[in-house]
Amino acid sequence: MDEPVELLAAELGERLLRAGARVSTVESCTGGGLAHLLTSAPGSSQWFERGFVTYSNDAKTEMVGVDRELIARHGAVSVEVAAAMAEGGLRAGRADCCAAVTGIAGPGGASPGKPVGTVCFAWACSLPSAPRATRSERAHINGGREEVRAQSAAHALAGLLALFEPEGANPL
Repeated sequence: MDEPVELLAAELGERLLRAGARVSTVESCTGGGLAHLLTSAPGSSQWFERGFVTYSNDAKTEMVGVDRELIARHGAVSVEVAAAMAEGGLRAGRADCCAAVTGIAGPGGASPGKPVGTVCFAWACSLPSAPRATRSERAHINGGREEVRAQSAAHALAGLLALFEPEGANPL
């Protein structure tokens, strides 16, 4: 991403407005940082629906309907749970697009196979103009806690923009 996140948020807003769409977020490790980025864009009240901060496993289950067994089977930091968060946020958030982020920002919280900096993302969209199934990915982000959180929010924003790109053109 070469553009500052503020410009990316504004571009997303323009695309959502053109599509007549609204966006929601479901965040764990970013603690609302993605929603903050989006709502910092002028005019965001026209296209930002709501954000869920689902820091705990209970919040993931209660707020956006993530199955407890899915969390138990794969762990809260997994592409499976991120996808369930995005799909749940699409439904509960009454939006057309949703981004979800769950990860380990540190300094603690690491587990075998999931070091600090492990972050899982998912994007779901129900727009006919963006006909893609829920997409999820796992990444490793280097840096301290605040760097991991900021880079994760920016990456989730870029993924929302990618929903509006032609197939095969991905800014990530």
